[in-house]
Amino acid sequence: MQTLKKGFIAGLKTTWSLGKIIFPITLLVTMLQFTPVLPFIIDLVAPLMGLFGLSGDAAIPLVLGNALNLYAGIAGILSLELTVKEVFILAVMLSFSHNIFIETGVALKVGVKLWVVLTVRFGLAALSGIVINLFWKGGGETAQYGFAPPAAATPEGWGGIFLLGLEKASFGVLQLALIVIPLMIMIQVLKDKHYLQRISEAMGPLTRLLGVQKNASVTLASGLVFGLAMGAGVMIQAVQEDGVSRKDATLVFIFLVACHAIVEDTLIFIPLGIPIWPLLAIRVATALILTIFISYLWRRAEQNQKGAVST
Repeated sequence: MQTLKKGFIAGLKTTWSLGKIIFPITLLVTMLQFTPVLPFIIDLVAPLMGLFGLSGDAAIPLVLGNALNLYAGIAGILSLELTVKEVFILAVMLSFSHNIFIETGVALKVGVKLWVVLTVRFGLAALSGIVINLFWKGGGETAQYGFAPPAAATPEGWGGIFLLGLEKASFGVLQLALIVIPLMIMIQVLKDKHYLQRISEAMGPLTRLLGVQKNASVTLASGLVFGLAMGAGVMIQAVQEDGVSRKDATLVFIFLVACHAIVEDTLIFIPLGIPIWPLLAIRVATALILTIFISYLWRRAEQNQKGAVST
C-alpha cells in the first residue's frame, strides 16, 4: 500500500510539474492558429523549402507540426498534393522536430540546455531533409493518402477560440496524467520489488554503447516507449532520486530526440502511404550514431581536462 501511495504522489507531482508547461503553451498555440501569426511564420519559412526539395506549401505541415504536434503536421500534409519523396522528407523531418514548445520546456525542466535542444532537433530535421533530397532520386509520383482525419469545425469568435484552447490544454494535461500516474506507480513497484536492477542489466549493452550509466536505463526505456514528454516524467524523477548525472540526462535526451515513442511516432505515418521501415531505420541509426559520437567527444574533453589539471 505504501508503494502505491508513493508512486501515486510521484505521479501527481510530475503531472503538476509538466502540466504547468503543457497547459499554457497548448492554450496559447491553439489560439495563435486563428490569428495572422502562424500564416506569417509559414510565409517566412516557405522560401527555405527548396533546400529540402520541398515546395513552398510544405511549410504548412512543418510549422503546424513544430508548433503543435505530429498529428497537426500530418493533417497539414493530407491537405496538400505532394510527391511521395516530399511526404517522406516531411515525415523524417517532423519525426526529429515536432511539438517544439512543449517538449523543449520539458527538456529544460530536466536540466538540458536550451541551445542543445534546439540545435539537435532543428539540426537533425534540416540535415535529414537535405541529405534525403540529395541522395534519393525516386519518389516523384504523387502520394496516395490512406485516410484523412475529420476536419474540425472552426470556432466562432474569440470566446469560442478561447474555449477550444482550454479544451485542448485540459485534455493534454488529462492525457498526461492518465499515462504518467500509472507509469510512476509501476516504476515505484519495480523499485520496491528490486526489478529495476534487472531492467538496468537488460539494457546494459545499450547504455554502455551510448556511454551512460545503468541508472539511466529506465529513463531511456520510458522515452523509447512513451515519448519525450511522457518519458521526461521518469527522467525528472531519475535526476532527482536515482543520481542520474546531467551529462547522462543530456545524452539520453539527445538519443530520445531522434528516437522516441518508436511505435506510435512510426505507425501514425502509415496513412501517408510512405514506407515506414526506412523511416524507423533512419531514426534509430541517427540516434545511435549521434549519441555515441557526442559521448565520445564528451569523454575526450573530460580526459583532456583531467590531464591539464594533473600537469
